[in-house]
Formats: sequence, structure tokens, C-alpha cells
Amino acid sequence: MFHIAPRQDTFTALQRQRYRPLATSTLGHFTDFGAITSLMPLQRPVRLLGTALTVRIPHVDGSIIREALKLACPGDVLVIDVSGDQRRACWGEFRAYAALRKRLAGIVTNGAVTDRDALCRLDLPTYARTNSPLTTRALELEGEINTPVAIDGVTIQPGDLVVGDDDGLFVVPPHRADALAEAAEAKQAQEEEKRRALAAEFPEWFR
Repeated sequence: MFHIAPRQDTFTALQRQRYRPLATSTLGHFTDFGAITSLMPLQRPVRLLGTALTVRIPHVDGSIIREALKLACPGDVLVIDVSGDQRRACWGEFRAYAALRKRLAGIVTNGAVTDRDALCRLDLPTYARTNSPLTTRALELEGEINTPVAIDGVTIQPGDLVVGDDDGLFVVPPHRADALAEAAEAKQAQEEEKRRALAAEFPEWFR
């Protein structure tokens, strides 16, 4: 049985824009909450920013992902919780083409992917635990879309902002977005001033 809840769009365009230049390592100076450190991107360099559309699959059955791709909108990040099964890949080349057609911002899963070589060549930021030749099956048993999921102790609510770069991922809920952005913007501005001063003193470091 599938449970599909409506999409949640909880961030304004201005809030999303503020996070576009912010590094995950800058956010990590101010909070532990929301950091996902165990999933690494397939592509480097990489930058991900988008709205979480959450999916929960029951181990072997990945058929709900097809429904999530139908529901997804441009700028969404598909966040797939595989219910602990890291042996089977829930994501691969042709699902990635469907995501590109929908202009998704990226894919995050605490499970495995397959077709790694093809995925690495695509302009679709993808974060995963590992890769595997085994895949999920289309059994249409059950699954959930737009319900809370958890990755590494981080609860991701539908509509949360997902920020990713080469260092990892941060999930930002709406109620923390403005204060966290303000602190991170100030820190990056200070760091840029220090960087300019160092470049003037030691130009050979910045060639």
C-alpha cells in the first residue's frame, strides 16, 4: 500500500538564494543538527541545493520511487530512505534520466546506487552510501512519499532545504533557516577578507 502526501514548499525564493553560496563547512561551525557526514557525492566538484521530497521504500520494493518522480517538481531533491537495506541499489542510470527530465536538483539516499560510471557523468548531484550490482524490484507492495525520513540520525521533513557540496550534506528546517544563514554569511565574509589579506602578502599561495 502506497501512502503519498502532498508536496511541501516551505522556503521562499529569497531564503533559497541566501544558501546558494554557503558552504556546508561554514554551516558546520554553528550547528551539529542537520549534518549528514556519511554520504559522499558521486560527482566532484558538486553543489546541491533544493527542497526535500522524501521517499521511504521497504527494502526490496523500489516501485514508490516511480511515483515520487511523477510528483517531483524542478528544484526538488529526492531523499530516499531504504529502511536499512544497503545491499540493493534503489537508484541507477535510467531513473537519473527521468530526474533530469524533471529538472530535479539532486538525489540523496542512505542506500546504494548502481550504474555508477553513468551517474558520475551526469549533471545530477547524487549522494549515496555505496554502490551495488543488486537492485530493488517493482513489486508495488508499499512505500511512502512526503513523510519524515531519517538518515544518520537526521530527520528530514518534506520541504526542508537540502544543501550539499564536496564536504557533505546539511538539512535545514524552515524554523532555523534565517538565523543560520545570517551567521554563515557573516563568517564567510570574514573569511574572504582574511583570504584577500593573505593573497596580498603571499600571492604564490593563490596561483
